[in-house]
Amino acid sequence: MCGIVGYTGKALALSPLLEGLRKLEYRGYDSAGIALVTAAGEKLWIEKRAGKLGNLEEILGDKVPNSHCGIGHTRWATHGGPTDENAHPHLDNEGKLAVIHNGIIENYLELRKSLEEAGHIFNSETDSESVAHLLSDARKEHKGDLAAAMRQVCKELRGSFTILAIHSDEPGRIVGARRNSPLVVGIGNGENFLASDVSAFISYTKRALELGQDEVADITAETIVITDLAGNVMNQNEYEISWDASAAERGGFEHFMLKEIFEQPKAIADTLLGRIKGFNSEILKGIDLDGIEKVVIVACGTAFNAGLVGKYAIEKWANIAVDVELASEYRYRDPSVDKNTLVIPISQSGETMDTLMALRFAKNKGARIFAVCNTSGSTIPRESDAVLYTHAGPEIAVASTKAFETQLVAMYLIGLHLGRIRGTISAELIAEIESELAELPGKVEQVLETVEPLRELTRKFTSAASMLFLGRHVGFPTALEGALKLKELAYMHAEGFAGGELKHGPIALIENGTPVVAIMPAAGSLLAEKMASNIQEVKARGAVVIAIADSGFEAADYLVRIPTTHEFLQPVLAVVPLQVIAYEMAVARGNDVDQPRNLAKSVTVE
Repeated sequence: MCGIVGYTGKALALSPLLEGLRKLEYRGYDSAGIALVTAAGEKLWIEKRAGKLGNLEEILGDKVPNSHCGIGHTRWATHGGPTDENAHPHLDNEGKLAVIHNGIIENYLELRKSLEEAGHIFNSETDSESVAHLLSDARKEHKGDLAAAMRQVCKELRGSFTILAIHSDEPGRIVGARRNSPLVVGIGNGENFLASDVSAFISYTKRALELGQDEVADITAETIVITDLAGNVMNQNEYEISWDASAAERGGFEHFMLKEIFEQPKAIADTLLGRIKGFNSEILKGIDLDGIEKVVIVACGTAFNAGLVGKYAIEKWANIAVDVELASEYRYRDPSVDKNTLVIPISQSGETMDTLMALRFAKNKGARIFAVCNTSGSTIPRESDAVLYTHAGPEIAVASTKAFETQLVAMYLIGLHLGRIRGTISAELIAEIESELAELPGKVEQVLETVEPLRELTRKFTSAASMLFLGRHVGFPTALEGALKLKELAYMHAEGFAGGELKHGPIALIENGTPVVAIMPAAGSLLAEKMASNIQEVKARGAVVIAIADSGFEAADYLVRIPTTHEFLQPVLAVVPLQVIAYEMAVARGNDVDQPRNLAKSVTVE
C-alpha cells in the first residue's frame, strides 16, 4: 500500500524522490513526506503533508536545500488518521534520524510504553514512530552503525514491515529492511535506490536486486551490502526490469485504467507467447505433480474471481476437485491440506499479504505451491515451488483490468496442462482450445472497437442507486467481477449473482428501473435458455436489462455483442464491457478513476 523510495547518489535527491513518489501514487495513499540529509551531524530537513502529493509539492517551492541523499513516503493510514503529524517520515528526538515504514508493527503499544518510560517523546499516533526511537537507541549501542542497529531492532519487531532509515552523521547512507512487505534495490551508475516497487526508479535504471525475507540492505552511492539479521552477507540475484518507464505513463489516454483496458490484447498475447501451439510442457517445470488429489486456489478480490473461472476449466479438463478460497479466510479455519494438494496462489503484485500467508500455511502442511503472478522477483513467486508469470506489464490503476485478463489466461493454461499430463483431455480438444486462445487478442480488439456506444449507454444510469449482474456457469464469476469493478470505481451498490439464485432472495432487490447486466451463455445452449428465463423474471418486475451476448437477444433492452468463443474462454471477452461500464460510471460521477477512495493497489497487510 504505502509507497517507499530512497535515493543516494550524484544527483540532487529531491527530483528522484518526488518522481519515485509520483510513480507510486497508484498504490493508494493519504499523506506524503520526504526527509533529506543536508550536512553531516545537522538535523535532517523534513516536510510532510496530509492529502495528495501535490499538497506536499506546493509547500516545497524553492526552499528545499541541496541534498544527495534522502527518503520519501506516501502513507495509507492505519494507526492514526491522515494528518500532517502522522505522515512519514518520523524523526527521533534529536532530529537526526528519520524512518519511513510500510506495514504494521503489531507490538508497537508495548514498545511505545517502554520507550516513553525511558524518556522518549512521541509526536504522532502511529506505530511507525516507535521504530525511529528504537533505532536511535540501538545505533548508539552499536557505536553509530545504522545497519547493525536495524538488524537488532528488526528482531524486536512483530508484524510486517518495510523500513528505510537515514541518519545525518552518515550523509550518504540509507539502510532498509523487509519482512512480509516488498523492498527492492535499484542499481544505478554512481547512485543507488531503495523502493517498495521498481516503478519508483525505472526512469533511472532497469537493474534491480531481490531482497529476501528478514534481510537488511545497506546502500551508499557506490556500494550495496545485503545481510540477514545475524549480519551474514547474502548473495542476491540481480535481474533486469523487462519494461521501460513509458509503460507507466498514460500515453495520451485520459486515465491509466482506460489505457490498461486497451492494452489487454497485447497483455493476453504476451502471456500466451510460447505457451500454446504444441503445448509447452515447461509450464509447470520444477514442480512434481505425481499423486496430486486436489487443487486449491487462494486469492483475494479480482484474483479470486479469476480463480473461480479457473475452477470450472481445471475441473472439466483435468477431472480433479478444485476449491477456490478467499486467502484472508483460508488458514484461519485449519483446512485439510497435505502433500497431495496443489495450491495455486494468484496475485498481481506477488506481495498480497493475505495470499502470502495462505501460501505459507499450505506449504507448512506439505502442499506443493504453484503461483500465478505478474511481478518478477516478488515474494509469492520466490516462496513457491514454481510460478507461471503473467505478462501484463505494469498495472498502475488500482482497479485491476489487464491483470485479471492474464490471470484468466493463466488458469486456462494450467487447466489444459493438468488435463494433458493426467490424460483426461484429448489432443484434439487441446488443439481446439489452443486455437481459440490464440484468437483471443484479436477478439478483445473487436470488443474494444465497439465500446463507444456502451460508454454513452452507461451515462443513462448515472443516477441509479444500484446495479445487478447476472451470470451462469463461467458467467457467474464474470458477473462478480463486473459488480466488484463498479463498487470499486463508482462507489455504488452492485452485486453479482448466479442466475439460478434469483428466486432464492436477490429478486427482491429488483424495482422499476433497476439496471441489470446479464452475461449470456453461448447461443443455443441449455444455459442460454435458463438465462433467458431469468431475464424475463427481472423484466417483469421493472428491470432494465443490458445483455452481453455473442448473438442477438430480443428480450434485452440493450444488447452488447461480443465475438463467439469456447464457452470456458468467454469471460475474457465478456468482462471487457463490464470494465468499460465501471470506468464510464466513475467518470460520469466525477470520481478518481485511477485511485479510488479507501483502496490500495497492493494490500501488504492482513
